[in-house]
Amino acid sequence: MDQVQKTFIKLHSKMFDLIIENHSLLLLLEHFEIDFTVNNKTVEEICKENNINPEIFIAIGNIYNGYNPSKITNINNDDIHCILKMLKNTHQYYKQDKYPEIQEYVRELYENNNSAEIVLVEKFFNEYFTEVIEHLDYEDDIAFPYFSQLLEIDMQNKNIDFSAYTYKEHHTDIESKLADLKNLLLKHLNLKNDLSLRRKLIFSLFELEFDLNVHSLIEEKLLIPMIQKIEKRKHE
Repeated sequence: MDQVQKTFIKLHSKMFDLIIENHSLLLLLEHFEIDFTVNNKTVEEICKENNINPEIFIAIGNIYNGYNPSKITNINNDDIHCILKMLKNTHQYYKQDKYPEIQEYVRELYENNNSAEIVLVEKFFNEYFTEVIEHLDYEDDIAFPYFSQLLEIDMQNKNIDFSAYTYKEHHTDIESKLADLKNLLLKHLNLKNDLSLRRKLIFSLFELEFDLNVHSLIEEKLLIPMIQKIEKRKHE
């Protein structure tokens, strides 16, 4: 059966209904630091209560629902700071939540089976997540501070060897290698037990892959174009 297309989020969409349809939107709320008790509130009401530009929230929410983000017409510096904070929160989710969870599943598999294949899975994932951490640290330590400075000070005539273009060129596809790991688990890992544990591991990998993809689309479709417009304006 084909997957039912998700709702295109609008101002008057009920947040409760959206979550019931797509539970991944709980991650959206968590990354924006919004409480999950949404009652019968609309998206517009949720955004007003949490001082979030509804255009930003809806654009990102629709990425979670599988749509290209709508064009944002009303944007200010505070909105970009909001996006940066949201993205930083996703970094903590990867580092403190998903990575330890997946690592624990792999450890349990190894303890139960002690096979060469599990060692390969552990090595592959650890090497992969080292790349992810490097990417996230680059954003936290170099890219995001530059974006914040760009919003706060006059950048004209300042010799800063960084730009949104530099960031875009450095922007790696950190989610694609997860496909190799899923292939390894689904096609080549021959174990006769631990189905429940293996299912939890694979589910967790799908969840990580999904949110990493959303993370990349937010940066490529929303953040980078916004920053490029500001750079252009400051250098005119």
